[in-house]
Amino acid sequence: MNTTDLGDWKKLVKHEAAPGILLVIATIAALTVANSGVSWYGAMLETNAIVGIGAWTLSKPLLLWINDGLMAVFFLLVGLELKREVLFGELSDVKKVILPVFAAIGGIVVPSGIYAIINWGDPIAMNGWAIPAATDIAFALGVLAVLGSRVPVALKILLTSIAVLDDLAAIVIIAIFYTNQLSILSLGFAGVALMGLFALNRCHVKTIAPYVLVGLVLWVAVLKSGVHATLAGVALAIFIPTGRKDTHSSTAAYRMEHGLHPWVAFGILPVFAFANAGVTLKGLSPMMIFEPVPLGIALGLFVGKQIGIFSGSWLAVKSGLAKLPDQVGWREVYGLAALCGIGFTMSLFIGSLAFEGGSGPDYAVDDRVGILTGSFFSALLGILVLGRKSKRQSDLLPIDENLEPTDASRKARTLETVD
Repeated sequence: MNTTDLGDWKKLVKHEAAPGILLVIATIAALTVANSGVSWYGAMLETNAIVGIGAWTLSKPLLLWINDGLMAVFFLLVGLELKREVLFGELSDVKKVILPVFAAIGGIVVPSGIYAIINWGDPIAMNGWAIPAATDIAFALGVLAVLGSRVPVALKILLTSIAVLDDLAAIVIIAIFYTNQLSILSLGFAGVALMGLFALNRCHVKTIAPYVLVGLVLWVAVLKSGVHATLAGVALAIFIPTGRKDTHSSTAAYRMEHGLHPWVAFGILPVFAFANAGVTLKGLSPMMIFEPVPLGIALGLFVGKQIGIFSGSWLAVKSGLAKLPDQVGWREVYGLAALCGIGFTMSLFIGSLAFEGGSGPDYAVDDRVGILTGSFFSALLGILVLGRKSKRQSDLLPIDENLEPTDASRKARTLETVD
């Protein structure tokens, strides 16, 4: 590979649409393998992997190592991004945070309500009420990146803010509603680990390694406690030193966040998608989408997100509590609301919690059919709405991709890799 090819490859990898494209590839690969008749796909995911020292061992199927282990790293990154946005970013300004808060609340309540209405009376199906409440930020930002200059930077920032709040809500939902029977002993060990992280923070330890080591202890303790293990990643992020706004770029939190970005965007999320999106289509019919679980999820994502986010935004603006960002009109808000119906990664993850253990004969398949359908049509509608460049946007200067990104555009590129 010559220098020119290497440079083109690096540009492709650094493009903000790359993570979303890779997720599409991983999904297509999972669907292809799952329906190819090979047996190794399911056997691989069910293979037990054992990690331990002496009598202390953890034995889990590979699928659960991915969902409980690798996704804890994803939630660590989410926690670091949340912390940065709350301390220094868009969520640190009360005036700017009102619009995304109203939009995010609407985007959670309405989709969940639609699902609940359709599945009311089935206690097992009702476990999935939170599945359509999620938004996949990598996919959504990837679509915006593909649309290029048709989309104002302010809209990317608004989408990022809504998605960050959506992730925060998902964390709370998982902690409250998807927690199994608790182990007091394991929670005690988790508490000791948290105190250790607090001590490291208060002693101004700036190296990452001690936090990671204590974080591993915390992850094991949380895993054994009955609380979902991914929340250990969020708890760890809280204690990573962030410094002040003018020194944040040299802190452990900054180094960890930017170090994790490529691993999460180009490793963890595609692996998760490949492991969880493999739906066997044999025996399925188009009419399956009209069964309660997939229908509730698909309508929640495709219809509920549009209604919830748009109406929440409209209420915030018309009440005088917030205003639309510059260069963003109601058409752009509607297109954004449609894109937020791309649930995919987070929806698949919540679905794995809602229907784990084989509760219900086909619910684990039903939810994926609904997620893929709702996410596909949401992405398609978002592209159609935002792809038509308005006269106001056509008068804007073209974006020079070679320019150094501003703080605002950098915030919108949440999953962009760095050197």
